[in-house]
Amino acid sequence: MVFKEASSSSHTLPMTDGDSTAPLLGHLTGDHLSSQPKTFANVFIAIVGAGVLGLPYAFKRTGWAAGSLMLFFIGALTYHCMMLLVRTRRRLEEDGGFSKLVSFGDLGLAVAGRGGRLAVDLMIILSQSGFCVGYLIFISNTLTHILPRSPNKFLSLAAILPFQLALNSIRSLTVLAPLSIFADIVDIAAMAVVLGVDFAAFARHQPDLIAFGGPSVVLYGLGVAVYAFEGIGMVLPLESEAANKANFGRTLGLSMAAISAIYAAFGSFGYMAFGEETRDIITTNLGAGLIPIVVQIGLCINLFFTLPIMMNPVYEVAERWTCGKRYCMWLRWGLVMAVSLITLLVPNFTDFLSLVGNSVCCILGFVLPAAFHLRVFGAEMGWIGIASDLGIIVVGVVFAVSGTYSTVMEIFFSARV
Repeated sequence: MVFKEASSSSHTLPMTDGDSTAPLLGHLTGDHLSSQPKTFANVFIAIVGAGVLGLPYAFKRTGWAAGSLMLFFIGALTYHCMMLLVRTRRRLEEDGGFSKLVSFGDLGLAVAGRGGRLAVDLMIILSQSGFCVGYLIFISNTLTHILPRSPNKFLSLAAILPFQLALNSIRSLTVLAPLSIFADIVDIAAMAVVLGVDFAAFARHQPDLIAFGGPSVVLYGLGVAVYAFEGIGMVLPLESEAANKANFGRTLGLSMAAISAIYAAFGSFGYMAFGEETRDIITTNLGAGLIPIVVQIGLCINLFFTLPIMMNPVYEVAERWTCGKRYCMWLRWGLVMAVSLITLLVPNFTDFLSLVGNSVCCILGFVLPAAFHLRVFGAEMGWIGIASDLGIIVVGVVFAVSGTYSTVMEIFFSARV
C-alpha cells in the first residue's frame, strides 16, 4: 500500500516550489475543480496507505479497544489541525494580501518567514524519508518471507538498489504517475483479501484477546495511529481543488470518520484473527497460498515504483537548498543510498511506524498547524481558542519527545533480544 507523505501525496504530481499539486482524480479527469465525491475520494487516497498493515500488530500491543479509541482520537485531532491550516490559509489570502499559498511550505513562509519555511522543509525531509524507509522495510521483509531461499535484508536491498537509483534519476514524475492507479487498486484489493483471511482465521481459532494493554504501550499505539493518519500536507492542495469550498470541512470530516472506522475494523479483525501470533506486517500472517503471495508481491511492486514519487518532495527541498533548484542526480542517488542504509538498522516494520509517527508526524501534523493558526488568529481569539492551540502544541511536543524516546528504547531492546 502507499504511504502518506507530508507535502504531496504519492497519488499526485508533486510540483516545483510555488506550483500547485493536483489531486489524483482531478488530474486524471482533467477537471480544474473537484466535486464533493472526488474530494472525498482524494482525501481517502491521500490518507490510507501501507501504515494500515501495521495496525493489527499495534492492536496486539495496545489491545483492540484501546487501539480503536486511539485511532478515533487521533483521527479527530488530525481533522481539527487540517482545518486550522485551511482557516489560516484563507485568512492570509483574504485579508493578508497573500495569494497562491498552495502548499504547507508556502503557508509556513507567509506566517513565520524563512524560519517557518525551514521548519516545514525539515519535517518534509524527515517524514518523506521515513516513509520511504518504511517502504524498503516492507519490501525487504516481505521478500525474505515469501522467497524460497529466504535472502536476508541486506541482499534484498542490494538487489533492488540499482533499479531504485535508475528510477530516482527520472526528472519527470509524469512517467511514473499512472502507477498510482495501480497502487490504489492493489491497496483496495489487499485490504479486502486480508480482511477475508482475518474472518476465516478468527472463525477457526478464536484466540485469546486483550482489550486494553496498559499505560506502558499508549505512546507506542499513538505513534502508529499518528503515522496512519499522516496527510496534513495534502489538505491545502485538496481544498484549493475543491469546487465547493464552503462544504470542504464537512467532506473532509466525513472522509476522516470513514477512514477511522476502516482503520479500527482492519486493526481489530487482524488482531482478533491471529492473537499473539500477529506479526508486524499482517500480510505475513496470510500463509503460503497463491492469493496471499500474489497480494504480497503486488504490494512490493507498487511500493517499489511509488518510492521515487514519495522521494520527490525530498529532492525538491534538497535541490533548492544545495543546487539552486537545479536537478542533481548525484544528490538523489546519495539520498536513496542513505535511506537504504537506515533501513538496515530497523528490523521491525510497526516499530518504525511508531517512531516516525511519534517524532516527525506529531510536529508536522499537530504542532506546526496549531502554531501557525495561533500566530495568525491569536490577537482576535478568546482564551478558549488560545488555550486550544497552546494545548495542541504542548500535547504534540510531549508526544513527540516522550513517544520518540519510548519507541527508540523499544527498538533498541528488540534489537538486543
